[in-house]
Amino acid sequence: MPVIEVVVGDITRERTEAIVTAANESLMGGGGVDGAIHRAAGPRLAEAGAAIGPCDPGDAMVTPGFDLDPPVRHVIHTVGPVWEGGGHGEAEVLASCYRRCLEVADELGVRSIAFPAIATGVYGFPAEEAARIAITTITSAATGLQHVRLIAFDETTGDLLATELARRSASS
Repeated sequence: MPVIEVVVGDITRERTEAIVTAANESLMGGGGVDGAIHRAAGPRLAEAGAAIGPCDPGDAMVTPGFDLDPPVRHVIHTVGPVWEGGGHGEAEVLASCYRRCLEVADELGVRSIAFPAIATGVYGFPAEEAARIAITTITSAATGLQHVRLIAFDETTGDLLATELARRSASS
């Protein structure tokens, strides 16, 4: 199992081989984390996304990191579920986002990756349940990754992720 860390910060400043963006289906940029990553990586990221998109919810696709500084080799784009009350397979789609990103990272031979809290912004997924899904999926995956960083935008999300990680670590 990789070393898993929870950090409150800016995912565009991460020093990992890959970062994950919570994308929209077009992969051409949006708001929140995705918008920040697109601004930091420059216009070629949207062009690359347009060339490979669309991406279905729960899936993941990869582009170069372009102008991210510090340099990041890969941006893994994943499309989270829009929260519709929890009865429309949202949890399964969110788990698939994390699982597919780990699979893509393994296919690329990546050793370190940074994830945002996928779907908890404008897509409205409840942050506590999203933290449980993220930690459960990452800790139960068979992966060659050595280091996974979960980057929270704010202290509240960071606390939820850290609490869930501690709970999962204590039970294993």
